[in-house]
Amino acid sequence: MRSTTAVDVVAVGKAAGPMLRAALSGSVRMPPRHAIGVSPIAPPGLPPGVQWHTSSHPVPDARSVAAARAVLDVAGAADGGDLLLLLLSGGASALMALPAEGVSLEDKQRTGERLLQEGAEIHALNTVRKHLSAIKGGQLAAAAGGSVLTLAVSDVVGDDVSVIGSGPSVADATTFGDALRQLDRYGGRGGYPEAVVRRLTAGVSGAIPETPQIGDPRIARSDVHVIGNCRSAVAGASSVAQALGYVVHVIEEPVVGEARLASYRLVDVAARMAQVPGTPLCILAAGETTVRVTGTGKGGRNQECALAMARGLAILGTDAVAASIGTDGVDGPTDAAGGIVDSTTVTRAVAAGLGLPERYLDDNNSYVLLDRLGDLVRTGPTGTNVGDLQIILIGSRTDG
Repeated sequence: MRSTTAVDVVAVGKAAGPMLRAALSGSVRMPPRHAIGVSPIAPPGLPPGVQWHTSSHPVPDARSVAAARAVLDVAGAADGGDLLLLLLSGGASALMALPAEGVSLEDKQRTGERLLQEGAEIHALNTVRKHLSAIKGGQLAAAAGGSVLTLAVSDVVGDDVSVIGSGPSVADATTFGDALRQLDRYGGRGGYPEAVVRRLTAGVSGAIPETPQIGDPRIARSDVHVIGNCRSAVAGASSVAQALGYVVHVIEEPVVGEARLASYRLVDVAARMAQVPGTPLCILAAGETTVRVTGTGKGGRNQECALAMARGLAILGTDAVAASIGTDGVDGPTDAAGGIVDSTTVTRAVAAGLGLPERYLDDNNSYVLLDRLGDLVRTGPTGTNVGDLQIILIGSRTDG
């Protein structure tokens, strides 16, 4: 064992750039032996010596595999006196991906795409991912020669650390059987690659060892802390809204489930609260919805959630505006972070000859209508990810 601990720093996820920069600017007391970053975009101004991997999201590719191998190599080369500092954030599941034996990268890509198309929520998606991977579900920590400390920025409702980035350094509470049931739930196993079904079936029979479970001694020296989540975004929005003169109401229950149905629930809350006349109100909520893709259009869950609120806002009887925004600045396979609608969206769309919002929602084509109305929210990648934020404003501010 070394007399002096060596530290290796690995940052993976959409917030990898700022997290790595913060760690290297003095948060780590001794100079790291290795520093690796993995994210969709290479940030400017990284110190020399950083091994950077620009990777792929939301579907992994060969760059994701190369990044995973590099991280495993560093973790495996450590000895008992060393520390791996893992800085984890949303998107890590796709950005660092290493197919398990018998499964190809294409198999993983097809499986992930199918689950997303079928509307699988993140817990279900990552349950499958962990059992098709050689690094997720505690397997990175199991491969590490030394201790592991994970600091995570959570994009997962409930902050389940075994789901953030598919829990590479955390015990896995799910099994091969759970993963196989997710295939059955989302489209049926007949629609997935044969190699995927074969591996999961073999795991159920005991022919393949499970991912490291709770109590596994291989991950006894791994610790994890959540240092940021959706409550951070809600708190920031609340502070700004109050400074602008709004009375703030926070919906504590996470916004989850089908995006369109979630939007109806949000408008119901707004309709009840709009009964108080003269109150400039800001309603805030956060979470992560899903979309079961049945159309051929373009959009993302936030754009669909926002557009689905337009009809309800039109009949509130008062001025109102609503937005649903991804805090990472990326909503689905588009250049938008989300969308914004108001009490006039429906009439504006009809007046412009674009038709009713329902036509676009039915084709999962929210992007097109919002774009033509000038109501997309475009921020560009933000360098963080704490889930999605929904905002509804009702009435006028006190400053007019």
